[in-house]
Amino acid sequence: MDTVLVTGGCGLIGQHICSGLLKKGFAVVAADVEANPYNEGKLNYTFVQVNQTDKNGYAEIFEKYEITILIHAACTVDNDLGPIITDKELDLSKQCDKFIYRYAMTENVRKVVLISTDQVYEFPKTREPIREDSDIKTNTNYAVLKYNSEKTLISEMQHHKEVMCCITRVAPVYTLNFTDNLVAKITDPKDGTKFVSGKGQYGFQLCCVHNLVDFILSFAKNADDMKDAGIYNISDKLLTTAADIITFMRENHHLGTVVQKSSGGAISKLKGLFGGGKDEKTNYRYLDLAKLEYNNMLDTTKASKLTSFRWDIHNTK
Repeated sequence: MDTVLVTGGCGLIGQHICSGLLKKGFAVVAADVEANPYNEGKLNYTFVQVNQTDKNGYAEIFEKYEITILIHAACTVDNDLGPIITDKELDLSKQCDKFIYRYAMTENVRKVVLISTDQVYEFPKTREPIREDSDIKTNTNYAVLKYNSEKTLISEMQHHKEVMCCITRVAPVYTLNFTDNLVAKITDPKDGTKFVSGKGQYGFQLCCVHNLVDFILSFAKNADDMKDAGIYNISDKLLTTAADIITFMRENHHLGTVVQKSSGGAISKLKGLFGGGKDEKTNYRYLDLAKLEYNNMLDTTKASKLTSFRWDIHNTK
């Protein structure tokens, strides 16, 4: 039985990863700053309380358990952190990444999966899908945090080329009950009101958490060749429209009033009303109005060779 260490294993993303791994017959060690009852009591599940920067704590984990797969989800938004990423969080992540990768590479770990973000990409003003080799432009603190984590992993890999490493660049996540990233797409960051332009037939690239989990499970079980290592885009197959979000929230949650703004050049006019600046840089969920005009999608062709992305806003759980 392979033993998987999931850092940030009790956060929103981590708890679902742990649950999926347990169902597939893996033994799971979840490391986090606080326990979560989601997987508590399940067979082959172990929780270890450890701070992100506790080198000795992580050293003990790698010494005590024969970890063969590392899923690094610590310092992930919607997991250990809130929507505001400060310089403190950037520093915490750097400290955490370096020694965790080093421990993994010098122990029995065969595979490493890093949860990164699609925010590392430069957002192109076209309708071409964003591919894994597209331009990088880290405009937000969260993008900087994750891209630094990617670079640290790649640097460590150079000395341990027998370890199969995977970087997942994930769109903002949601589940049936976790809707913060959905609501952010219809929220005016200037005054907090909910709005839709026209009939809301513009879309956003999002990721049902269960699509991410399915990919990780497939990589953990089936990736058996070094050609499977590398960077993967992870998201829903299709864009989620503003109209979809409004319908979903009204059917499953409380939404309140939604202001309808006229279509036809309305988005361009709105741009000048949205301040951005520091808020846009530090707030992971800040609404980028460029995405309303260009509808860019992540190209998930590479990841689709390992798994099908079967979840979306209409069947999420």
